[in-house]
Amino acid sequence: MFELHHLTAQEQWDWLQRGEITVPELVAHYLDRIARLDGELGAFITVTPDAALARAREVEEAAPRSAALRGLPFADKDLVQRKGVRTTYGSRLLADYIPDVSDELVTVLDAAGGVSLGKTNTPEFGLPSYTENLVGGPARNPYDTELGPGGSSGGAAVAVAAGLLPFAPGSDGGGSVRIPAAATGLVGIKPSRGLIPAGTGIDKLAGLVVPGPLARTVADAAMLLDAMIAGGDHPFTLRAPRWEGGALLGSAVRGEGRYQLGVMTTSPWDDAYDIRIAPEAVAALDLAVREFDALGHGIERTALEPDDSYAPAFRTIWQAGAASIPAEGEELALLEPLTQWLVARGRELSARELAEALTALALYERSVIRQFAGFDAVMTPALAMTPRPIGWYDQDDAELNFAQQVQYTPFTSFLNVSGLPAITLPVATTDDGLPMGVQLIGRPGGEHVLLALGAQLERRLRWQERHPPQW
Repeated sequence: MFELHHLTAQEQWDWLQRGEITVPELVAHYLDRIARLDGELGAFITVTPDAALARAREVEEAAPRSAALRGLPFADKDLVQRKGVRTTYGSRLLADYIPDVSDELVTVLDAAGGVSLGKTNTPEFGLPSYTENLVGGPARNPYDTELGPGGSSGGAAVAVAAGLLPFAPGSDGGGSVRIPAAATGLVGIKPSRGLIPAGTGIDKLAGLVVPGPLARTVADAAMLLDAMIAGGDHPFTLRAPRWEGGALLGSAVRGEGRYQLGVMTTSPWDDAYDIRIAPEAVAALDLAVREFDALGHGIERTALEPDDSYAPAFRTIWQAGAASIPAEGEELALLEPLTQWLVARGRELSARELAEALTALALYERSVIRQFAGFDAVMTPALAMTPRPIGWYDQDDAELNFAQQVQYTPFTSFLNVSGLPAITLPVATTDDGLPMGVQLIGRPGGEHVLLALGAQLERRLRWQERHPPQW
C-alpha cells in the first residue's frame, strides 16, 4: 500500500512543486504519525504542532517555489536553540528553558523553506554516543525497540527511520550523526570542518562539532546538506565548492566517477582499548568492497599509523567540553552521573593540560591527512558492533562508560579531530534484520566524491527500499 512518508524528500518536494499536495497537508501527515507512534519510539522531546501548522500555511502562501526545502518537514535537534521553543539539551537542568534567540542553523533552514515540527531527542548535552536521558527517556531503534539508535543525534535518526520525518539535521562532535545513521539504516554525513558554522566553547576551540544531515537516501542527505550550507554569508564559513553541474546534490544524483579507495579496520583507539570488530561489521565492509571492486574502483588495504597521543588528548577535550555546563552547587545533582563526572574532571584540568591536548590533536590532524593523501576515499566499518541494547552503557562507572563508547564507535571521532568529511552508508542487514553500515572518509572538501560513491553503491544495494517492518 502506498504511504506518503515512503516517498523520498526529493519526491515530496516535487509533489509540492506540482501542487499534488499542499504544505499544510504534508505537515499534518507527519504530525499525525508523530502523535500516533512516537510514544513508543521517543524520537521527540518536544513537538510543536500549532507552530508547525501555522508555519506550513505561511510557507504555502509566501515561500518561493524555488526555495531549497520549500514545505519539507524537519525537526531541530534539542541541542539547537529555536526562539520560543523549549530547548532542554537533554538535561533536567534545563528542562524548562525557552530561548529568546534562535541559533544560526535554525534561521538557515527556515530561510530555505523548511518547516520544523519540534525538537528531537538527544543525550544530556550531547556528550555520550547513545540517546538515553532523564528528560524524555530513551530513543528506541525502530528496527528493534529494545535497542538504542546510538547518539547523540539519536532522536533525529529514529524520526527519519520510522517515517516521522523525511530527513533531519543533526550535529556531529565525535560521530553523533554517523553513529545513529548507521544504527538505524540511514545515510549520515559529517561535512568538512568549516563548511557550516557551528559549535561554541571548547568544541569550537577544538573544531570538533559540525552539523550534518540524516536521510534515507544519498540524494536526500545531499539536498539537506546543500540547504544547511546555503547560509554561507556567515563571515567564518568556508563556502561550499559549487561543482560542475550544480551543488552537492548534483554529485549525488549523477553518481559518476572511478576512484582509488583505501580500506582499513584500524582505529586510533586500538592501543588504548580492547577494540573488537563484530563479524556483522566485517561482513558489511566486505560487501561494500566487493561492490566497489565490481564497479571498477581501485581497492587497497591500508592501516593507521600507531599514535599513543590520540586517546589521552581526546579524553581531555571531551572532559573539558563539559566544564562550561551552567551548573553550580546543588544544581550539579540534577545532572546525570556521567555528566557530573565529566564536569568535575573538566574543571580540574589546567590550562597547560588543555593546551597540550589541543596541540596533540592538531598534530594528529596533520598526520591523518598525510596518511590518507594517496586515496580519494578511505572506507572503514561504520560501527564495530551491532546496535546496542538500551541500558547497555554503564551509568555508574564513567571510565567503563567511556570505554564502551569507544569500543562501539572506534572509527568516528578521529575524523572530527582531522576535520575530514565522512559519510555512513547502510549497506547491509544482519540475519536478525538489523542495519549495518560502512563509513567513507574523504579528502578536505571532498564531499562530492563521497556523495558520488554513495550514490553508486545505493543503486546496486537499494537500501532506500528498506523500512523498519512495523513502521
